[in-house]
Amino acid sequence: MNKLDLRKTVVVLLLIIAVFGLSFFSEWISFEALKENRSYISYFRDENFILSIILFWLFYFLLTVFSLPGAAVTSVSGGFLFGLNLGLIINVTAASTGATVLFILVRYGLKSFKYNQSNDFDNDFAVKIKNGLMKNQISIMLILRLVPIVPFFLANILPALVGVRLVNFIWTTVIGIIPGGIVFTWIGVGVGEVFDRNEYPNLELLFSPMILGPILGLAVLLLLPIILRRSGIMPKTITELKNEKD
Repeated sequence: MNKLDLRKTVVVLLLIIAVFGLSFFSEWISFEALKENRSYISYFRDENFILSIILFWLFYFLLTVFSLPGAAVTSVSGGFLFGLNLGLIINVTAASTGATVLFILVRYGLKSFKYNQSNDFDNDFAVKIKNGLMKNQISIMLILRLVPIVPFFLANILPALVGVRLVNFIWTTVIGIIPGGIVFTWIGVGVGEVFDRNEYPNLELLFSPMILGPILGLAVLLLLPIILRRSGIMPKTITELKNEKD
């Protein structure tokens, strides 16, 4: 099998697993399933604590790599099983590692496509998106992670398509998912009491003004230098001047 065939195989496998997961995985990873099996899960964790951490981490990692549904439920489960501090560490490291592997696989698998080898896209809108992301990689990547609007799997794939540097992808992903990770893990800490009331966790808490307000404020601060440079108020960076010269 040559490199081109291997790249195509990687893309096809990712798509097949993602579609399969979207069709069948939603029922397996849900708050209802967690509620029904929490006694068994808690017992297994108490009897096999280290193994539970390893299995949960691997599960979350694979779920992220293959863009399977249920990331929010899994993050809440991490808080339920391991508490806020340990649960947050497990959630963030598993999600960020899985996102990085997916980024690498997508970039490798789609390397033969024209738009990933050339600076030319098929339309002006795509050109503007790519150029904007490449010139402001760090700010835009942090915004994609901080603001809970773009689906997590999409924020893992798009940067690979336009050539974001791997090191920038990794550290912005780790830093950017921490605020949302804290919220979901914190919800998980009290999920047992919610189940006892025969209710389910309210993930809309992430969109409450108390939580979303500071996140949006930070996103505005990240956008401000981009806006000021485009308006000419702030001097352009050395990298931007070099790109224009090239």
